[in-house]
Order: sequence, then structure tokens, then C-alpha cells
Amino acid sequence: MARIVGAIATSHTPTIGFAYDRNKQDDPVWAPIFEAYKPIQRWIAEKKPDVLFIIYNDHVTSFFFDHYSAFTLGIDDSYAVADEGGGARALPPVKGHAPLSHHIGMALMADEFDMSFFQDRALDHGCFSPLSMMCPHTPQWPVSIVPLQVGVLQFPIPSALRCWKLGQSLRRAIESYPEDISVAIVATGGLSHQVHGERCGFNNTAWDAQFLDLIERDPVKLTELTHADYARLGGIEGAEVIMWLVMRGALSANIRKIHQTYYLPSVTGIATAIYENEAIESMADTDARYLDHIGRQLQGVEQLPGTYPFTHARSLKGYRLNKFLHRLVEPAHRAHFLAEPEAAFSEAKLSEEERGMVRRRDWRAMIQYGVSFFMLEKLAAVTGSSNLHIYAGMRGQTLEDFMKTRNAPGALYSVAGKDAKQFAWDKEKAPA
Repeated sequence: MARIVGAIATSHTPTIGFAYDRNKQDDPVWAPIFEAYKPIQRWIAEKKPDVLFIIYNDHVTSFFFDHYSAFTLGIDDSYAVADEGGGARALPPVKGHAPLSHHIGMALMADEFDMSFFQDRALDHGCFSPLSMMCPHTPQWPVSIVPLQVGVLQFPIPSALRCWKLGQSLRRAIESYPEDISVAIVATGGLSHQVHGERCGFNNTAWDAQFLDLIERDPVKLTELTHADYARLGGIEGAEVIMWLVMRGALSANIRKIHQTYYLPSVTGIATAIYENEAIESMADTDARYLDHIGRQLQGVEQLPGTYPFTHARSLKGYRLNKFLHRLVEPAHRAHFLAEPEAAFSEAKLSEEERGMVRRRDWRAMIQYGVSFFMLEKLAAVTGSSNLHIYAGMRGQTLEDFMKTRNAPGALYSVAGKDAKQFAWDKEKAPA
């Protein structure tokens, strides 16, 4: 089973990444930041975790307010560095541990956390600002990650207690993962700061010290504070420290702090810490019961013939083709595909297998590959097929034979809208 080897807590202010990128280690203003991360670098080198589970918040870079979720788990196998306005930082993408993230996603949903999930989104300074200080990354990072994006910028946001409870569920999820891997939890954010309004520049070093003490010794006390309490004590943006409670909830009740620093050079109190568990290993029979709990909702579905639940694993495998087909809702992409399909395939970097399935309109093969039916529906609408053509193809029947199984054999339909031409299958019958 997987095991949690400890946790790292760190601020994620862009100050950290700025100092790193501009080689400020010898500047006395910036040097304390570099010194703060040296024990973390040594700890990671010693523990050699296979995966860092990183709790962060995006700064309206890859996640905009058109769809803003409370807890959004990355399920991808790679994460690039986001461009936040002045070009992306010169860092390589970091590998994602997709199987672990898929398992955690199943577990959190089974524990009734209504999660969102993401792929194909770059991570901003909330993740990469501290990560670039924590690990060497030339030519590549020594660890994989699983990122959890917490929506703390648009109220209502998760409560401190909800973050704590999610952390407790996260521990069960990680420790029930069947592979023998080691995981370190990384909490980012804070400490005190406010970056908007007339109160911008607010700091509270006394609160920062108290918070660091409570997160170690009495985290439950922190779960009792409201967002207004956090804003009053540490600034409205400083309320993001509730993300540390996800980390703390995933650790044992008693922990050992082996490193801590604090530095306030400008607008944000910058803290680092390392914690290790003081707990016995989880019990095998408990892990087995929890695995049954995770899989209960889909248990037995594999026995249903011709049924392919659209899981995270299938979504990841078919993502490129699903994205290509989803873009058929864009008029320009739609027109380009119809006029120059091979060029459109190449631009989307579809594999030859993927291209062949689209060329043949092989509906069954695409479903089995990992394409969502609702992407097939869009392809059919653009290329002149009805939904019933798809159904017939998936069952290996002619349209005529399939229609014989319907109550209304003449009821063909499609999701095509006003841009679609008259389809041959939709011509009105001449009056008798």
C-alpha cells in the first residue's frame, strides 16, 4: 500500500519564483528565502517520495470565474507551467501520477466530497513558485505530482472545517492505494497578506506565529474560525491558509515538526515547515474495507455487456480525440474539418489509430477507445448522420435493422442546429 512519509508546508507567493529565476541567492534581501528551502531540499532528497500531493490555489490563470469549483483534482499525466501574463517560466512540465489521482478521485467522491476534475490545464505560481525551490528540475523533476486546486478566491469558499475533513479522507485514499509508493503532502499558501483595496499591504506577524503553532499542535481550533476571522487576522487573501488544513487533516493527530522558518520581506509572510507523522501504520483489513467502499458504486458494472463507464482513466486516454471532436462546436474548426480533414487531424496531433476511427466513422471503436458518446453526437451532426446511425453502428447493425427495434421506426434525429444542411435521412415524404 502507499504510505505518507510526511508533509511540507510553504507559502506560494510569486516572490519565491522571482527570486529563484533571477538568481537572487546572494542578495541579502532575498537570501533568507533560499536558506528556508535548503532543509526541504535535503528532506526530499533523503525521503525520496515518489509523489507530491500539492494543495494550491490557481490565481485566475487556468481557472476563470465562468466555472469556479471548490475542490478540483488534477487527473492528468503531465502539467505545464502557466503563462501568467509575461510568458511562462523556464521550467519543464512535471509528470502527474495519473493512477494515484484517479484512485484519490474515486475515494473522495465515495466519501461524498463533490469534486471537480481537470486535465490539460497549466499550473501557475500557486504550485510552481515553491516547487521550483523545493526540487532540482534539470533536465526533469525527480517526482510526480497530484495537484488539488482549492477555489479560495470567489466566495463562498470551502470552510476551514471542510478542508480539514477532506484531508482526513485524503489520508484514507492515499493509504488504500494498492501500489507500494511513498507520498508527501504539500500545502501551499499564506501567510498573512492582503493584495486588494485600501487594506492592501496588511500583515500580522503575531497571527502568523500563532497559526504556525496551532497548525502543529491544535489544528481543530483552526477549524472553528470563519472566513471573516481569517480575513481579520491575516488579510482576506491570507484566508487561503485554510488549505493547510487539508494537509494537516491527512497527517496523524500527533506530528513531529522538524523544520520551520518565517520571513516577511514585503507583502506576504513567507513560511516553510516540514512535519512527520507519529502514528502506527494503517491496518490491512481496514484498507481492504475502504477499497470496497471506494469501488461500491461501480461494482458489477463490468458484467454489463457493451457498457463502458467513462472513468478518469478512459477520459485521460481519449482526451486528445475527445477534445478534437468537442471543438466541432466552434464554427471555424467545424469548417476546417469538413474542408481539410487530414490537415485538421495533423494540427490536433491525432494518432493514426484516432484518425482512422474518425475517417471510418467507426462509432463502436471510438466508444471502446475512450470517446464520450456526446462527442460522437457532435461528429454525426457535422458529417450528416443521425443519432440513430450511431446507435446502429455501435450495435453492429444496419440502420434499417436497428430501426425495426424502435417503437417509431421513422423517428430519426440529430443535435444539428441552424448551420446544418438538409440531411438525406431528414427529407420530408412527398404527399400521397
